[in-house]
Amino acid sequence: MQHFALTIIGRDRPGIVSQVTEILFHRGFNIADSSCSILGGQFSMILLISNPSVSSQDEFSEAFKPLEESNLSVFIRTLKPGGETRSELDGELCMISVYGADKPGIVYQVAKELGDRKINITDLNTKLIGDKENPVYVMMLEALLPEDTEIEVVEGWMEELKQKLQVDISVRSLLSMEL
Repeated sequence: MQHFALTIIGRDRPGIVSQVTEILFHRGFNIADSSCSILGGQFSMILLISNPSVSSQDEFSEAFKPLEESNLSVFIRTLKPGGETRSELDGELCMISVYGADKPGIVYQVAKELGDRKINITDLNTKLIGDKENPVYVMMLEALLPEDTEIEVVEGWMEELKQKLQVDISVRSLLSMEL
């Protein structure tokens, strides 16, 4: 079965998720995976979708014309086989949170530190909270630690970065729960 990546971006307003999923529902698509967020004032959404009777994006792309007419950008990409499934990765899942004054380079320097140590970032979100007089930059990362890498070791690696960036960084385990 062919899978597609569907990306929607545009000025945030109520009802975008409803509109997109209504189109998919009426066309018989299944949503295999998704992520939606508001970035600044822009709504962004990426979905991995499939339909056993659809093999080409040309067969359904016109269904999104109403969204484009309402000033949303729609992008569809055909995935190569296997691109719809998450590879099995071994290691401990953890949450890394960063809080501090907003300044260029925080995301890069934290991501570089993790990447250099072969820590896979599986999710990353940033936002500015507080008020104009006292803004606080917040970054939340979900990351997969390599086998035999302990939380305490990662905290030690982050200590120098905390001092350099003048931010607070904490690392905690996300224990998997069985349903």
